[in-house]
Amino acid sequence: MMKLVYTTFLLFIISVGSVSAQEMPWTIDQCMRYAVERSTTVQKKVLEASSNNSDYHVAMASFFPKINAEISGQYNWGRNIDPETNTYNTVTTFNNYYNVYTSVYLFEGGQIINQFKQAKVSRMQGYNNIQKAQDDKALEVMQAFIDVAYYKGCIKLANDKLNDSKLLLKKTARQEELGIKGRPDVAQIKAQLAEDDYNLTHQQNLYNTALLTLKSAMNYPSSDSLAVDAALQQIIPSYRIENTDEIYQYASQKNPNVLDAAYNVQKAQYQYNIEKGRLLPTLSLAAGVATNYYKNLSNSGTALPFHSQFKNNRGEYIGMVLSIPIFNGTTHSSIKKSRNSIQIAQLDNEEIKRKLRTDIEQAVMDRNGYVKEIAQMENKVDADSLAYFVAHRKFEEGMLSAIDLHTSSITLLQSRITLLQKRMLYALKDRLVDYYKGLSLIKETK
Repeated sequence: MMKLVYTTFLLFIISVGSVSAQEMPWTIDQCMRYAVERSTTVQKKVLEASSNNSDYHVAMASFFPKINAEISGQYNWGRNIDPETNTYNTVTTFNNYYNVYTSVYLFEGGQIINQFKQAKVSRMQGYNNIQKAQDDKALEVMQAFIDVAYYKGCIKLANDKLNDSKLLLKKTARQEELGIKGRPDVAQIKAQLAEDDYNLTHQQNLYNTALLTLKSAMNYPSSDSLAVDAALQQIIPSYRIENTDEIYQYASQKNPNVLDAAYNVQKAQYQYNIEKGRLLPTLSLAAGVATNYYKNLSNSGTALPFHSQFKNNRGEYIGMVLSIPIFNGTTHSSIKKSRNSIQIAQLDNEEIKRKLRTDIEQAVMDRNGYVKEIAQMENKVDADSLAYFVAHRKFEEGMLSAIDLHTSSITLLQSRITLLQKRMLYALKDRLVDYYKGLSLIKETK
């Protein structure tokens, strides 16, 4: 009996623990990590990088000689040449040919080496694109998470405001019964309560929309519940003097967007070299071993044995082929297009670097600006809280109207919401600045 009780108690503890684990709120790092691991875009980039790696090995193999083996069989009838006498006759014959040969380019205008370099750059770009896709997904989820945390905080503020209005209405209604307050005051508080109730519903709708956006960005099942950790509201802002030039110098060498643009410039340059190489002569070396088997089917005589012919008919050869391009109307057009592609890639590279510098300066400026705004809004919230407390006391004493009290409460609510917004934006910009400085967007869980 005791064993049964112990087993039941243990199963209960395990089930409670699993439920608690499922209800634990997700941090911003957990959401970003989940999204990156399940992102279809990232998975596509992984497959593309694998294909680029295969192209790299194919380009590397172009440096080595190619070895081929050929076997062919042929029936001839009618007028043909007798290989034994080298005279024309009219017979039916069977020929069986064997050939093993190798060929290698000695000079091909630098096309192979440029194709190899281009494939090498494409392979590095493929790996970089994986990181770029991961960072893009993390940034998308981070923004969506910030929105959810913000609206979650707004719901709490709106709910506190609603509860405060309910208590005020209850107290004012009681004061009306005692003849201390009039009916207009009660009506005004009821209108304020209805407004607060609507505002709470509105904030809940905004929260649900933001949560659905977050789930979509994470590739998270929309039907499953997802609780987020709003601990970002508790971040203590700190003003830091940053050297934007140093941050830019680092980011311009490591940022995936800049690297992607630089790789495009290199690939365009190599493609231009490949197109120019097509105008140059090519020189190749070939060598091989060939033999054959012959049988006259019209002659009743016995042909030489296969192994004898295979050995006696064997011959080796070596040769060189020089190919000189004389006219190809498309080559010059391809060279012009590839030259234009280089200029386009260079312009894109410059534009991305310019945008990166602007983004860094803006992120640093915004983060430090939010530090000052948060400090000012904290002072304003304290002042508005005191003003509302005074207005509330005056209303209870009949020295202030319900409309003025409502105005004071709305001012306090807006100040609290603005402070919450600035805290969320600070958390976003703080992570963004650290990202430009080389830190990972997703922090390791301790």
